[in-house]
Amino acid sequence: MTGHTEVVVIGGGYAGVMAANRLTQRDDVTVRLINPRPGFVERIRLHQLVGGSDDAVVDYREVLAEGVRLVVDTVTRINAAGRSVTLETGDPLGYDYLIYAVGSGSADPSVPGVAEFAYPLAGLEEARRLRAAVDGAPATAAVTVVGGGPLGIETAAELAELGRAVTLVCGGRLGPYLHPRGRRSVAKGLAKLGVTVIEGPGATVTAVTRDAVQLSDGRELPSTMTIWTAGFGVPDLAGRSGLSTDAAGRLLTDETLTSVDDDRIVATGDAAAPSGLPLRMSCQAALPLGSHAADTVLSRMAGERPADFTRGIAAMCVSLGRRAGVFQLAHRNDTAMRLHLRGRLGAMIKESACKSPIKQLANEARKPGSHTWPVKDVKRRQLVQAKRSEAPAIR
Repeated sequence: MTGHTEVVVIGGGYAGVMAANRLTQRDDVTVRLINPRPGFVERIRLHQLVGGSDDAVVDYREVLAEGVRLVVDTVTRINAAGRSVTLETGDPLGYDYLIYAVGSGSADPSVPGVAEFAYPLAGLEEARRLRAAVDGAPATAAVTVVGGGPLGIETAAELAELGRAVTLVCGGRLGPYLHPRGRRSVAKGLAKLGVTVIEGPGATVTAVTRDAVQLSDGRELPSTMTIWTAGFGVPDLAGRSGLSTDAAGRLLTDETLTSVDDDRIVATGDAAAPSGLPLRMSCQAALPLGSHAADTVLSRMAGERPADFTRGIAAMCVSLGRRAGVFQLAHRNDTAMRLHLRGRLGAMIKESACKSPIKQLANEARKPGSHTWPVKDVKRRQLVQAKRSEAPAIR
């Protein structure tokens, strides 16, 4: 391709910022990053915002390359045929390539009463609303956190450390990703903080009321404040724009992260479903996905075939308040192994892991193209080939 190239990146989270920064290694590229907020949100610190130990916001000047133009707005529709996006302000914005990095948020609640009475916790505004509610609640108020994943565990621990009476309802297993050994360490840490953990059969929430949570086994738990961390969803922008998505709404791509509908659209982060086999939603996945999305665009600009995505994730960090945590190591196919680190050492590693993404983004902003990711998913190619072999033949 000759001449100047316009690239629009939708979404200013970890994956979107990484992609935008990496694209600036070419002088003939104009990069516009569209994001609804003027500040970068550290989603991995939202539980700290709720607990009052961090505001979870970083100035974009710290993480965004000078050559990237930040547009504070929301995309309401993608016009793939016309290579343009429609903004909430009504202004159309054209592109030569589009990087779809809209991320994820709270899943649409299907449980009765959740929308009316529970506090979701997947975005900045939700976390701020919850923080205000925590500040205004009596010290003796019964708090129920629903969801046994990292966000639920960390939020429960953060509030318990402040002296709140917290019950964590897992809806199944506590920390389902964790190895049983790591799970036991998390359970011990929560117990030390005074968190009541409810898991196993019957621990699914069936309804939420103003002052209680009802479980599938018939139990009713008093709950002055119910916090909902069970599941994430992705924006429906791709589907509304007529692009192919998986059942969860993620944009379907090939292994280069290119949309199956349009080779000028590349997806990355939580809202991407390469080969229908999306990576685990996480900051760890977002960074390598973001850099790979940029590399795919740069390869197409150079007239070269983009490489397949081969990187993986190999760990999970879970904080248990400000003084303890669990660092769960994993195999290269993102399955937990026996080895984990806990206690103060786990907390130190967790804090280091929270600081690392900001540092990586800042480094890429200063030196575009420098980001590397050491972990490779050695089994992904096998999974992709197996999925393709199972697909029905087209006649």
